[in-house]
Amino acid sequence: FPLAACIPNASYDYLTTSASDHIRSLTLLPSSASHLCFCKTAHSHVDQPWLLEDGSSVTNCLLEGAVRLAAGSVIQHCHLQGPLEIGPGCLLSGLAAGSSSALQGCPLRDVVLQGHHVQLRDLSCRVFTLTGRLDDWQSPADEATYLNMPWAQFFHRTGIREGDLWDTEIPPRSRCLLNARLFPVLHACEMLGLQDVLWLLAPAVVASEHLARWRAAWRMSWQELLPCLDKAAELGARRALFFLQGQRKVRRVLLGRQDSSLLPLSRSAVHEGYHEAVLGTLDEVASTAGDAGIAARALACIADVLGCMARGEGGLRSGPAANKEWASAFGRLESGDIAGGVRDLATERQKWMSSPALLVRAARHYEGAEQILVRQAVMSSCQFVTVGPAELPPLGHWVQVACPARLDLSGGWSDTPPITYEHGGAVVDVAVLVDGCRPIGAQVRRISEPELRLVSLSGTPHSEVVAELVCRELEHLQDYCQPHAPGALLKAAFICTQVVQFPSQKPLRDQLMESFGGGFEVHTWSKLPHGSGLGTSSILAGAVMASLYRAAGKAASTESLIHAVLHLEQRLTTGSGGWQDQVGGLVPGIKIGRSKAQLPLRVEVENIPVPDSFTQTLNDHLLLVYTGKTRLARNLLQDVVRNWYARLPSIVQNTDALVSNAEECAQALRQGNLPLFGKCLDRYWQQKKCMAPGCEPLAVGHMMGALQPYVYGQCLAGAGGGGFLYVLTKEPQQKEALHQILAQIEGLGNFSIHSIEVDMGGFSVEVVGCDPR
Repeated sequence: FPLAACIPNASYDYLTTSASDHIRSLTLLPSSASHLCFCKTAHSHVDQPWLLEDGSSVTNCLLEGAVRLAAGSVIQHCHLQGPLEIGPGCLLSGLAAGSSSALQGCPLRDVVLQGHHVQLRDLSCRVFTLTGRLDDWQSPADEATYLNMPWAQFFHRTGIREGDLWDTEIPPRSRCLLNARLFPVLHACEMLGLQDVLWLLAPAVVASEHLARWRAAWRMSWQELLPCLDKAAELGARRALFFLQGQRKVRRVLLGRQDSSLLPLSRSAVHEGYHEAVLGTLDEVASTAGDAGIAARALACIADVLGCMARGEGGLRSGPAANKEWASAFGRLESGDIAGGVRDLATERQKWMSSPALLVRAARHYEGAEQILVRQAVMSSCQFVTVGPAELPPLGHWVQVACPARLDLSGGWSDTPPITYEHGGAVVDVAVLVDGCRPIGAQVRRISEPELRLVSLSGTPHSEVVAELVCRELEHLQDYCQPHAPGALLKAAFICTQVVQFPSQKPLRDQLMESFGGGFEVHTWSKLPHGSGLGTSSILAGAVMASLYRAAGKAASTESLIHAVLHLEQRLTTGSGGWQDQVGGLVPGIKIGRSKAQLPLRVEVENIPVPDSFTQTLNDHLLLVYTGKTRLARNLLQDVVRNWYARLPSIVQNTDALVSNAEECAQALRQGNLPLFGKCLDRYWQQKKCMAPGCEPLAVGHMMGALQPYVYGQCLAGAGGGGFLYVLTKEPQQKEALHQILAQIEGLGNFSIHSIEVDMGGFSVEVVGCDPR
């Protein structure tokens, strides 16, 4: 059945010929629409927005300098340069920057001033029209107004006569504003401009100076102009102005570090053929900002433009960025020459614009360039690493470090660069023993041979993997920055702790003998499965650096280690480099880490005091469930960073929520409020899924659904996608009960449940003698 809707007390307001009604519909003055939220500016760049009064409206404009706009006035499709003052009741449209000088000092009030593109056969020209807000287009002249005054008064003030406007054959009752030849179109020997209609507003003493010029011009009425309007040219000019103010928006958003998304503008620029102008502006911002963080975001925006140009073809955005043709530009960025690097990138880019596949590959390389600048920004944190002297352990004596795992309880992703230094981050972490032990560790000893022996043990007791490597030359360390190279983390640790100088003219053997009288042997281990989500790699980096510092006769505080790991992970180019993992595993107990929206990046940690016996309550109610799924979706991080740089509104709002939820979680822990703590965990899991869609495998969703009635809250550890699920049970000691529940679900595979305890002691450093562990 057809449905009809009735709106009581409504009115119909559409395509009015009244300028007053039209202005009212564009400004929505509080008296006419108090229930609506009205934005004064749309698709506009305004240098001094505080000069726009409430009840005014600006659309598709570029207003430079001091442009004051009174309430009840509208500016559309104009490029104006102040100082200008527009009084109430005005509508200005289609005015270019060149018109601004004519407007300066001109009192505008209750007028409609428009610029038009007109096509007269083969001649294109600009024509300006001026009318009053209260004028009626079709009323007979003897009863009507022009510029809001009776025609007789207008004639008296300006010296214009009826014969100037209407032919004698037009009957008096047919003479009206619509057919009055008021508006100059062409002049025999002079260029016409806005001043050739603005004089109609001037007092009589001034008007007399312009009358002869006005009479000498060929003029048209609005009725005659209407069929000559060049709609294509008008739309083209509006489009050009839209992207001109859009370029100003790009500069304003990037240089002002604003959270506005530029992705819609990039898509529009590509669709309308203005991508080169936007790319040029982004190049300019990246090369002149003098700030690695701003330049990185500008490069990410260029990658977005290139991705839009591929129009969904050409393959995946995430992928390798190692083509040698881009190496020169990358090298300049690595050396700190941002302007030169951006220039070389732009030159190379021109060679990759001819097909979707090339555009996508170019976008990947721009994201690779952006990552170089992010690494440099994060490495500013190394200034918070302070190393002092310590007693050098005897040759052959092991320095052993054992670390707990960590659970991220709220706020994760807000610690990830660039989010952490552009937005600010807050993460609640807890250090935990898994099945009663610290599962991550390292031990280092000095040896008499001038070499580096690297031994890594990983995997569960049933599937241990041992990797051994010996480095005798500096060349053996050169792949330290390739995360998947054998021993890369350990090599990077030697370099970042400055135990080994790299690069150097001095051979490795000579360095080791001169400084330490021999080499080093390093053993590392993790009893957690790969992709566990418990922060293994960052905590292991902290363990290695702590043991290496001590074995080399140095001492570093926990705060220094946190920032040293940040530095190491950037040198390692893992593409990660968040700080929550090492905060969680190196600082004992329950704590909240925070970073401000600024560079250099500094992490500050606050221990969260909890009520007596609440730590034991957590031990009784928290359980780890290994899902049996190794983390999938390798590109989770890259997608999150891409969406953050695009400032997708959902991501910006979710990042705000991550930080506020972390603070609420910390408060729930201070109060010892288990149900509220559980709500924070559940909310955190929803926030993780918003941040990185696809981080919940189907089997894990089934698992969480089955456990939901029995828990206050639950969440996958780390970025999600697999690994460990941690649950906060409503009843204590529920390990066996949960095992029975999960055992009844088909297709779960190899899951297991583990007890966890809050580790109040933190990581340990011991010199344990000559025998290995």
